[in-house]
Amino acid sequence: MKILGTSRPLPLPLYNNSPPFSHPHLSPSIFPSTHYSHKFSQSMAACIDISRTTDSSQLSQRPNISQPDEVLYEYGSFCRSTFPNNVSSVPLNKNHTKTIPTRKSVDSLEEKEEVGALWLKMKEEARLDAEQEPILSNYYYSSIFSHNSFESALANHLSIKLGNPSLSSSTLFDIIMAVLVEDQGIMIAVKEDLKAAKERDPACISYVHCFLNFKGFLACQSHRVAHNLWCQGRKVLALLIQNRVSQVFDVDIHPGAKIGSGILFDHATGVIVGETAVIGNNVSILHNVTLGGTGKASGDRHPKIGDGVLIGAGTCILGNIKIGDGAKIGAGSVVLKDVPPRTTAVGNPARLVGGRENPIKLDKIPSFTMDHTSHIAEWSDYVI
Repeated sequence: MKILGTSRPLPLPLYNNSPPFSHPHLSPSIFPSTHYSHKFSQSMAACIDISRTTDSSQLSQRPNISQPDEVLYEYGSFCRSTFPNNVSSVPLNKNHTKTIPTRKSVDSLEEKEEVGALWLKMKEEARLDAEQEPILSNYYYSSIFSHNSFESALANHLSIKLGNPSLSSSTLFDIIMAVLVEDQGIMIAVKEDLKAAKERDPACISYVHCFLNFKGFLACQSHRVAHNLWCQGRKVLALLIQNRVSQVFDVDIHPGAKIGSGILFDHATGVIVGETAVIGNNVSILHNVTLGGTGKASGDRHPKIGDGVLIGAGTCILGNIKIGDGAKIGAGSVVLKDVPPRTTAVGNPARLVGGRENPIKLDKIPSFTMDHTSHIAEWSDYVI
């Protein structure tokens, strides 16, 4: 058994008496007394870091065979600095190709340090949670404290959630861990997704709470792994993961869909995203949203969602249409035509607030404000 160390080990043991499952790199303040130490002699979750290795060359499945650069879809291409809450009178981004960073920028030391800092913050939040609710000590140990890296904790958590008798958690851990180690752009997107939930969702009390409990976040990260496998040509495995995500989280995202960073799937129940859909950066999507096609035609047939878009609950956006940067789609709308940047579309079929010729322009990024009611001045505005 190989025990992985942390990059910044702490000298204090977890327990004063060093019981059989003590961890040499955890502070005793995580658990105030030895009263709970006996609980760690009980069984742990199946997938914890002390029984695994992060060396992808030793993983049993070897899922990440090198592929040509033009074949792989770069998650990191969506990672860029968060834009301000206010927008100018010009579209947020006229040409997406100009903002796609290089692989070098994706793997920058600064980005990796931010991921590491967030992981340390999550561990501190988990420590406080475990002190407040000692009954959850084992859960936090197996989910957070026993892992020496963010990647390992995420791979473990997803593999436990998605594992079944046909595809064991152990096998899934190897597959997911190899993907996360190979493509650090995914972890940068994970960081942005956590920040999005914490900043935009008032129900999110901490990063670790989102990491462990928000099914929209977990479904999105599962999709990132499935999409990586899809781009490698491992489509059968990618589709199997998609099916498990649909069963477990009630979120159905085709592994071929391309999703940016800073994504918030709020509640997430009933979200459906088609194969050729594209979702930009810093997008907020509520429950029961469909990004689908209009028939059985093949090819590029699903919506393209720009940066900073807010899509209300119960919305259907159908066909190969474009939702411009900074646009807002009202709850329950059915959108069948392009929506210009920084405008609001509502209704069935959806129409622009202010009219097609002179639509009201938004001066703030709707995905950040999460405002679903602006420009609705009177009750009569709802009446047809």
